[in-house]
Amino acid sequence: MQPLLFGSFVACCHPNGDKEQKAYVDVYCELWNTELLKKTCESMLEDFNGINHSKKMNLVLFMSAIEHVVKINRIITTEFGHALLMGVGGSGRKSLSELAIFISAFDSFQIEISKAYDFNAWRDDMRNKLFMSCGVDEKQTVFLLNDTQIIMESFLEDVNNILNNGEIPNLYAEQEDIANIMDNMREVNKNTPGFKNWGDTEIWQDFLNKCKANVHIVLAMSPIGDDFKRRLRMFPSLVNCCAIDYFLPWPKEALKTVAEVFLKDIKDLPELDGIVETCVDM
Repeated sequence: MQPLLFGSFVACCHPNGDKEQKAYVDVYCELWNTELLKKTCESMLEDFNGINHSKKMNLVLFMSAIEHVVKINRIITTEFGHALLMGVGGSGRKSLSELAIFISAFDSFQIEISKAYDFNAWRDDMRNKLFMSCGVDEKQTVFLLNDTQIIMESFLEDVNNILNNGEIPNLYAEQEDIANIMDNMREVNKNTPGFKNWGDTEIWQDFLNKCKANVHIVLAMSPIGDDFKRRLRMFPSLVNCCAIDYFLPWPKEALKTVAEVFLKDIKDLPELDGIVETCVDM
């Protein structure tokens, strides 16, 4: 059965339309032309690698992977859209999310775990990086969080609050932080009609509303073990406020495609088909 895929990043025209009809873009429609969809995703991947030299992704975009890219793209481009990607490590959750974020022309944000990383460092990242980008700079930002980065359960409590109402209670406890936000918001909104009549309450609410509208969370979690079940019971917004994408085991056709791509450049390789089949079986 052909997958039913919809998106707005592929030039498309109606399959039953005039052959000379021009393709149109930026229109949300069914992605019925799988060849064009694959070429577009591969082109986007080349652009990503050309811009991000330090984190190039050597991906083989078979149809199963492209389906996930389309789904993640559709989720994060939806208003208040958040995604829960369920699958084991190595299934491509992070890489395909990065590509989907790039296709959406959104900013990507991740935390960097180190030995010294603690709850205070986490809150600093939320305060000075994520919400500054979303609320003050008004950039659509995707916060990509892997379950291996959750070194403290309090991280998930904050994520739960963001999913639920778009903010973290008491994040800006220091008066200095609040004053900094207010000054930035006044500078950003100085040309907004009627802004001169706004009070501190309206300015702060405008900041919170922009944070909620511009932040998107993508959680990459493994269903293996008891931690996942316990976390879903403790933080129900991980399910209630997220669209779930299941990363199931790769089909044989996908494994075959990967083997063919990585073996094709080896010269004088005898019995290529047999070696590919062996790789699939292994």
